[in-house]
Amino acid sequence: MKTPHESTRVRLEGLLLDLDGVCWVAEAAIEGAALVIEELKASGLPLRFVTNTTRRSRHALAEKARRLDLPIEAEEILTAPQAALAWLRARGLPRCRLLVDPCLLEELSELPRDDTHPEIILLGDREEEWSEELLQSLFDQLMAGAELVALHKGRYWQTADRLRLDLGVYVAGLEYATGKSAHVMGKPSCEFFAQAAAALQLTGTSLERIAMVGDDVLSDVGGAQDCGLRGVLVRTGKYRADAVARSGVKPDFVLDSIADVPGLLGLG
Repeated sequence: MKTPHESTRVRLEGLLLDLDGVCWVAEAAIEGAALVIEELKASGLPLRFVTNTTRRSRHALAEKARRLDLPIEAEEILTAPQAALAWLRARGLPRCRLLVDPCLLEELSELPRDDTHPEIILLGDREEEWSEELLQSLFDQLMAGAELVALHKGRYWQTADRLRLDLGVYVAGLEYATGKSAHVMGKPSCEFFAQAAAALQLTGTSLERIAMVGDDVLSDVGGAQDCGLRGVLVRTGKYRADAVARSGVKPDFVLDSIADVPGLLGLG
């Protein structure tokens, strides 16, 4: 594992940046994020923003970025729901039970809906709407033959004042109960990272020339590395030193924040 003091330049041909925990936390931008994003764009390095967030559409994410004075456009963002839609299109748009935040329904409107006898259960963040009755219903449908597609499998995320349990708790429980593995669409899925790499519009570029910058040592950094990309960890958002030590993941680089990314790349 290297720190920015041990390497002054990394040769990259593409960069992926997480949003929550890297560019902002809750309703506050990370210090220096706006200037860094402007500098990265000015450098000409292909750049995309990737997120497991399923509580906002990508247009809502871009609107949040504007409120925080961050120069991020909707077309530069790849979300787990977008990845799921592409995956389901490739499979002929099977009948789906959509258990997602209502803000995503328009974005997923081309999916055929069937809450009674679905072929696919598409599972996203539900917050306080989880109940024993809902989990039993999902269990029954999965045991009857439906497949589970999870928008992500995050363990927890950082709110303004604490770490909060995330979707992965429920995904893992359903996998354990049914003996079936979920198809995970967001990070750390290699399908997601492949879609993100394709969005950079680079041809003939090996994945090791692309880096993922994130605050989640498992999903962002370890996931990227497992899929052939470089993993850069920042000490913001959900970062916890003890969690990194337990993870067994060795990031390629560890930075204090997004503000250190230009220095790592030898910019400025």
